[in-house]
Amino acid sequence: MNPLLLASASAFWLGVLTSISPCPLATNLAAISYVGRSAGRSSRVLLAGLLYAVGRTVAYVALASVLVASLLSSPSVSMWLQQHMNQFLGPFLILIAMVLLGLLDYGMAGRGVSAQLRQRVDRLGLAGAGLLGLLFAISFCPVSAALFFGSLLPLAVEQRSTVVLPMVFGIGTALPVLLFAILLAAGAKSLGAVFQQLTRFEWWARQITGMALLLIGLYLTLHHAFRLF
Repeated sequence: MNPLLLASASAFWLGVLTSISPCPLATNLAAISYVGRSAGRSSRVLLAGLLYAVGRTVAYVALASVLVASLLSSPSVSMWLQQHMNQFLGPFLILIAMVLLGLLDYGMAGRGVSAQLRQRVDRLGLAGAGLLGLLFAISFCPVSAALFFGSLLPLAVEQRSTVVLPMVFGIGTALPVLLFAILLAAGAKSLGAVFQQLTRFEWWARQITGMALLLIGLYLTLHHAFRLF
């Protein structure tokens, strides 16, 4: 399989996992509440959902582009990363796995939409959905920060991708809002049931991904740091 295609699939999965983790899911629910205020007007609901996705994607692309380009712009830094990144990537992945598996304690409270922010967003109309996406994307909590800085950025540096992988990641993080926007536009009545299934899927996805990252991290640590095999 093409390495960039495989990396893109990994970036998309990291984005989806970010979007349905407890803290980011709370911000996505706040966005869904905002998008849902246009319920009854299918075109506006869909457009609001798309603008929210665009806002998140633009934020991640802008941030990742600056960081990845900065790391790759210096020949000495780029060479050092090529030689030593795997030695640090293993421990990074182990820490991320511990966060996903709940072995590290962290605050999981999400951020809602304050009354002041809601007023400012409302004045922007549909463009406010894009602003929400941008603001929520950079409101990192432990899980989203671990997946973005600890998993996506090393992947983007390895593939020298300043746009494609962050863009795919951003689309993945907005997937629940896009899904609910489509359901709202279609007049679906079972949003509660969909949300319950989503939370169940999140638990299993987090456990499986956490175990996979833990095994990969242990292998990389033992192989590159300790030279055991």
